[in-house]
Amino acid sequence: MLPFRDGLAPLRLLLPHGDSATTIVEYLEREMPDDDWRRAIRDAEVVDEKSRPISVDTRYRAGSQVYFYRVPAQEVPVPFEIGILHEDDDLLVVDKPHFLATIPRGRHVTETATVRLRRQFDCPDLTPAHRLDRATAGVLLFTKTKHARRPYQELFSSRNATKEYEAVAGFDAALDFPRVVRSRILKEHGVMTAYEEPGEPNSETLIELIELIELVDTVGTSARYRLFPKTGKTHQLRIHLSSLGIPIANDPYYPVFSSVPADDFTRPLQLLARALNFTDPLTGEPRRFVSARTLEL
Repeated sequence: MLPFRDGLAPLRLLLPHGDSATTIVEYLEREMPDDDWRRAIRDAEVVDEKSRPISVDTRYRAGSQVYFYRVPAQEVPVPFEIGILHEDDDLLVVDKPHFLATIPRGRHVTETATVRLRRQFDCPDLTPAHRLDRATAGVLLFTKTKHARRPYQELFSSRNATKEYEAVAGFDAALDFPRVVRSRILKEHGVMTAYEEPGEPNSETLIELIELIELVDTVGTSARYRLFPKTGKTHQLRIHLSSLGIPIANDPYYPVFSSVPADDFTRPLQLLARALNFTDPLTGEPRRFVSARTLEL
């Protein structure tokens, strides 16, 4: 297969059955006419599943795979740096800023933590062991080697890593803290927001009140909270606080969705992955990483 280039893996295309093309280049030029396929083929940048370069005469074979590069669309640069908290032979732990997605997906490809860091550290095997929403800042762990990838990813899939978050949100004197919120959260593919519905809970968050705060130009009292999610459903913390009637400050999704321009970096969601604790699966040592960022409105 083709190697990574500029922090990005090559794309994979499965050639469909029932197509009338006689050669692979005929199919590619018809389906993706804006790409210079003959130049890419000449430069050996289009290969099959066995890493063999194709030629302009390579026959179309339904069910076979083709790997190639594509130039990503121009993106709005995220004007914030990624902080480095720790690096060793297997791990890279960073302090992700708000507005930067974790992995390439949809309209965010080059402006993601994964691609930026692969380029910065010249490490194509760099892979996130877990994810943070684009809107959420804080501690994010990457593996640098293939042998470390599975043990660290299983820390999160098996819920053996303790995640500690901090949020600035509304305040309701009628609510008692600490409290545990459990609910059933669902998200439909292609829909930006998730939602709660009656039924067996699949999400759980412990919420602690840290302090009351007075925010400028805000009606009523706000507060700073510490949150410990036991599960990791999409937008879980945002939904749980919103469901209590105390949504996180600057949340454009909950309780009411509003679209934010891609170049608007003025109102970061007041949610921070403050700390990450776990027993290292390779060394058995206790690990704790803490974000140096602060939530400032």
